[in-house]
Amino acid sequence: MAADWLGSLVSINCGPTLGVYQGEVSSVDQSSQTISLRQPFHNGIRCPVPEVTFSAMDIKELKILDIQNGTRPAANPAPIGHSGRNGRVGSQASSAPLPVPHRGEPRSSEGLNSPQQCSKSYGERHLEGPGQAKVFRRRHNSWSSSSRGASQATPKKNGAKNGIGGGAMKMKDDECFGDGTDEGLDTDFDFEGNLALFDKAAVFSEINTLERRGNGARPAGERTPSRYRHDENILEGVPVVYRQIAVPHPGGKEYCTDSGLVVPSIPYELHKRLLAEAERLGLSLERRLEMTGVCASQMALTLLGGPNRLTPKNVHQRPTVVLLCGPHVQGAQGISCGRHLANHGVEVVLFLPNFVKMLEAVTVELTLFGKTGGQQVSGVRDLPDGPVDLVINCLDCHENAFLREQPWYRAAADWANQNRAPVLSIDPPVSGREQAVEAKWSLSLGLPLPLAESAGRVYLCDIGLPRQVFPEVGITYRSPFGCKFVIPLHPA
Repeated sequence: MAADWLGSLVSINCGPTLGVYQGEVSSVDQSSQTISLRQPFHNGIRCPVPEVTFSAMDIKELKILDIQNGTRPAANPAPIGHSGRNGRVGSQASSAPLPVPHRGEPRSSEGLNSPQQCSKSYGERHLEGPGQAKVFRRRHNSWSSSSRGASQATPKKNGAKNGIGGGAMKMKDDECFGDGTDEGLDTDFDFEGNLALFDKAAVFSEINTLERRGNGARPAGERTPSRYRHDENILEGVPVVYRQIAVPHPGGKEYCTDSGLVVPSIPYELHKRLLAEAERLGLSLERRLEMTGVCASQMALTLLGGPNRLTPKNVHQRPTVVLLCGPHVQGAQGISCGRHLANHGVEVVLFLPNFVKMLEAVTVELTLFGKTGGQQVSGVRDLPDGPVDLVINCLDCHENAFLREQPWYRAAADWANQNRAPVLSIDPPVSGREQAVEAKWSLSLGLPLPLAESAGRVYLCDIGLPRQVFPEVGITYRSPFGCKFVIPLHPA
């Protein structure tokens, strides 16, 4: 049976290392499991040797390009092909019927010598006919089929350089893009007809109906995903309570945080009682001053530019801050803030008039401020003539409104208003009179006071009041600060 395949044209694929060989079968040895090709081509190039012998172990795939005899053998020939696992050789020809020539039909010698002829199956060359021009197969799309004719098709280049390997590639293309796949591709796609099938008005009407319905009942079986914000928790939980602080006498001015929590204001008398109760439980004035100074300095550093301004490469443009302080607790809070600012590399100028007797807290804070290298002045004439980066106002006092009548107070307020620098007020008082220094920001302590509109934008700082202090004065309290010590407040 092995002799029946002698003279047939085959293509042998030996894998990526050895490549693809094509030629005429010259001998088949069943005992040694070898097959030899005469006039072989290797990857489309004629081999310099007249004959090549292959072992069944090296053959990955064997294809029959042309059959020598007029009829196929009755059984699958064992020497042709490679089974792959046990090393035995078997036929891997396609199961589809292949037209074969009659025994009397002559075969041209060109089929043995031309790589292009060897790459074609006999059925393709037989269907062309001797007098029929070659038809080049091409792939169509909706554009090319409508704008190009059959005569404008660009044929593939033929020549010896394509070789037998090119024929093998063409056979693979025929398997993928052969007859049966080009049918129906020569017709243009009917865009207008398909667009007419889309009922745009009905779709938009359904969308509008769903939007108007909102969270109402939806048709059975229809599931519309809910919409969530990027900062919204999608897990179901208990409803959020935004009013977590309750004061004894509601109805006053209220603020809200960025997260929506309501923060009511309290009168100064209740605020004073709250601080006194905290001091009785151990939160001394010194601790409160230190906490206020830290929070106020952090806010001031942020207003000055933060890390964009205070860097080692920007030592020649250090920010300048002027503190206007009075001889009271609010002045001591400002001095504490100035000490922390000076420690962070800010040029601090402290204005405090000379008094014969001052509070002990003010004296202690002045002593600590003197160790920072900051500048202290007692007259308005010693304040900077040019503009500064920030003015911190601590001139006012909650209990002594007569300080506004003092000459040093009016002179310092006039200097601040003429300097045109932004003003930060720390713990401003509540009064029916207009503020002497117009502030851009105001920092309240613990709970806000009902400040006027001239106080600017209100911020709230955490001064460390214990949570159980609030019920002692009748306040239901839950901290609105979250992860911060200074938060902005907005009018509710």
